[in-house]
Amino acid sequence: MLVLGIVFLPWALVSPKGARLACRSFTLWVRWTASWMVGLKTEVRGPIPTGEVLIAAKHQSFLDILMIFSEVPAAKFIMKRELLFTPIIGLYAYRIGCVPVHRGKRGQAITKMLADVEKGRAEPGQLVIYPQGTRVAPGVVKPYKVGAALLYEQAGQPCVPAATNCGLFWPRTGILRKPGLAVVEFLPEIAPGLGREPFMRRLETEVEAASDALMAEAGFTPEVLTKS
Repeated sequence: MLVLGIVFLPWALVSPKGARLACRSFTLWVRWTASWMVGLKTEVRGPIPTGEVLIAAKHQSFLDILMIFSEVPAAKFIMKRELLFTPIIGLYAYRIGCVPVHRGKRGQAITKMLADVEKGRAEPGQLVIYPQGTRVAPGVVKPYKVGAALLYEQAGQPCVPAATNCGLFWPRTGILRKPGLAVVEFLPEIAPGLGREPFMRRLETEVEAASDALMAEAGFTPEVLTKS
């Protein structure tokens, strides 16, 4: 990350295209090296979202971020504001158009998030949001937050749910990486126009069911834990 960040820095400062190419190069490098270093293969299933869409994704690991970015043509993420101050990551996230929010002030964060997204709509791309607001370990149950529904209502765009099992192989904490097949699966899109509650019910049901199926495919039997 450091090497690519320095090499691409002049181009990234001049053009978001340089920042995006740097980030895509890093994601592809990680996927390739993980495959032969630790036997961690990666696979993206389903139609790749293109055009102006909202992607609402299950988030278990840093790896699912890398996999989405490496496949989606112009992804930009809803991210916690603190990441802007992270070396390398913060600069490149800003340059590719990610939208920072302050997680400690939920109402203000959503208001600002909506305003920032509206201002950036002139730039085509796929806006990625994690409806649970953070990484959630396999087997942990955490409620979905309303931010995804608010963005869906405001944008008037299709929403593509995405499921994953990445947390089984690349955990939230620690440096251990396990061999296996990590999958991100793009599910059938949800057309614009659903009400807030029906949208949230459908999104949670479909993403959780598909993620559970991917984890079961990998041999995971969850001991379900509830996390507030």
